[in-house]
Amino acid sequence: MHRLWRAAVNSWNGLCAVARSEEAFRQEALVFVVSVPLAFLVATAPWKRLALILVIVLIMIVELLNTAIEKLGDRVSIEPDPRMGLIKDFASAAVGLSLLVAAAVWLFALLERFGLI
Repeated sequence: MHRLWRAAVNSWNGLCAVARSEEAFRQEALVFVVSVPLAFLVATAPWKRLALILVIVLIMIVELLNTAIEKLGDRVSIEPDPRMGLIKDFASAAVGLSLLVAAAVWLFALLERFGLI
């Protein structure tokens, strides 16, 4: 039980730290807060509502990993390193792809809601 508590505390600390330091994460958190009630307006089936909410959570997860990679890279070396820049670009691309996935899911849900597909 102690291990589970420590993991929960560490997770909370990580969320608080990223919320303080990363504007992108704060924006995604705001989108999450807006998307939860919006998902109930857009979709009628519970699994579709869940999918709409979880794709936003997916973005936040990928953003957390991207931030971790960036912070680790900055900690490893403060000197410019093209290889580290490429690694950071990979992580950024993962965020971009997760945004595209979320946009596609929301677009299809909206199109279906308004009877366009």
